[in-house]
Amino acid sequence: MRKWSDEIKAHRDDLAAICTLELGKPFTESLGAVDYGTSFLDWFETEIEHTYGDTIPAARPGNKIITIREPQGVVAAITPWNSPIAMITRKVGAAIAAGNTVVCKPAPETPLCAIALAKLFERAGYEPGVLNIVTCSPEGTPAIGKAFTEDKLVRHLSFTGSTPVGKMLASECGKTLKRISMELGGNAPFIVFEDADIEKAVQGEQTTPRAIPPLI
Repeated sequence: MRKWSDEIKAHRDDLAAICTLELGKPFTESLGAVDYGTSFLDWFETEIEHTYGDTIPAARPGNKIITIREPQGVVAAITPWNSPIAMITRKVGAAIAAGNTVVCKPAPETPLCAIALAKLFERAGYEPGVLNIVTCSPEGTPAIGKAFTEDKLVRHLSFTGSTPVGKMLASECGKTLKRISMELGGNAPFIVFEDADIEKAVQGEQTTPRAIPPLI
């Protein structure tokens, strides 16, 4: 976990540049977003030492209940476009710290931040398959969500997004008794410049992004 955090910090400017080019944040704000993302990893690193079980007094005198915390298995994560770095480190960091593997689907509008983080994850020395990134178009998003909720190998779904979608995912996860983590109902406004496609902006779609050079 520390090595991944160190890799991100070493490429702080590159990641911030990707975030700015892909999302439109001012560069200084993108730098803050990278720092915010690494703060989660630094915190989870310290929490790894606290994932032991608990000893709980039982109802019958003299007896004790001993609990052992074990990884769940595969954790699926769906992250939003408005915070493409911190939302990934927060979800992935928690899952990895607890010993799980992760399949992460970033927002269709901001896949490059996720790919860059995964590349640095690989450079940190993690085995292939521990962190997996699945990208797709907006049209393909429902199919990925369906695969996450229906596959019995996925034991936990973490989602940040709208309340209606969260309700639907939670309902579908109940069919296979998956655990869920939901952060719902936030607003993510964006600025529409004069040269933008107004019709697409009204529909909440992203106009064609500029070509982004390899920065990492």
